[in-house]
Amino acid sequence: MTRKVGIIGVGNVGSQVAFSLCTQGICDSLVLIDKNAKKAQSEAFDLLDMMAYTHPVSITTQDYAALDDADVVILAAGPEMMAQEDRLSELDETLAILDDVLPKLLHTAFHGIFLVITNPCDVVTHFVQERTGWDKQRVFGTGTALDTARMKRMVGSTLNVSPSSVEGFVLGEHGDSQFVAWSTVHVAGKTVSGSVALDRDKVEQETRDAGWAILQGKGCTSFGIGTTAAMITKAILTNEQRIIPVSTFDAKKGVYIGLPALVGRYGATTYYPKLNDSEKARYDTSIAVIRQAIESKNNTKPKKLSP
Repeated sequence: MTRKVGIIGVGNVGSQVAFSLCTQGICDSLVLIDKNAKKAQSEAFDLLDMMAYTHPVSITTQDYAALDDADVVILAAGPEMMAQEDRLSELDETLAILDDVLPKLLHTAFHGIFLVITNPCDVVTHFVQERTGWDKQRVFGTGTALDTARMKRMVGSTLNVSPSSVEGFVLGEHGDSQFVAWSTVHVAGKTVSGSVALDRDKVEQETRDAGWAILQGKGCTSFGIGTTAAMITKAILTNEQRIIPVSTFDAKKGVYIGLPALVGRYGATTYYPKLNDSEKARYDTSIAVIRQAIESKNNTKPKKLSP
């Protein structure tokens, strides 16, 4: 069976997702769509130039109809960020992108999984689901998966172990109200919260600020999020049933937010980790930030689009 993925928006992030999918042999067919048709075509040619040395992938550009039988469609379109902005500042421009993209997608026969990268990820995921009416399980975002990878890198570096040996999650908003759920962070079955070597406040701050530090130096973040999105896509296509902290729907709170979820062929199934009282309070704070952003736009934007 052909594994087909669509990417809407092939700027710095979308093109890196495409590169990761191709070099890792995750998909067999790609559909690249961008507001700049020449850019999409050039990215396709550049990827095709690798095919003598990588897994062969067929590539189509600028064709929404080609998404009819896609297994996964990834939204990576978004405005260019400035280093002094927070992710929520992108919301107005991003909602305009949804106004353009979603009606076109609703005119296709696409019935796969829709993965949101575009920031502010949790809020955008909410509006995608609300406007399309798609099942909440098949609409989710990359959420705090990248933030969790950053936390694991820092904890691993401090304790001199591989990041892959660090277990645990960053939860909440993919933004300034995110937090490390230290009660979930373990190495070799032992909690790291009492480690003398570990400055938890420093790890949290550097995890939160990592994206901005990269943005100031190179003007974008791409490798980390591109690889993260490819990993999530692989989990969907292979029905991996992998636990990943994505922006998934919290039915108890009524919003999308970074939580562990079981990711596979049918989308994301939310898991609720056991948090201590301090973590619960921080989670509720993050919920409030996301909810406020949603409510600030609900009075000005349509609730649901029609195909």
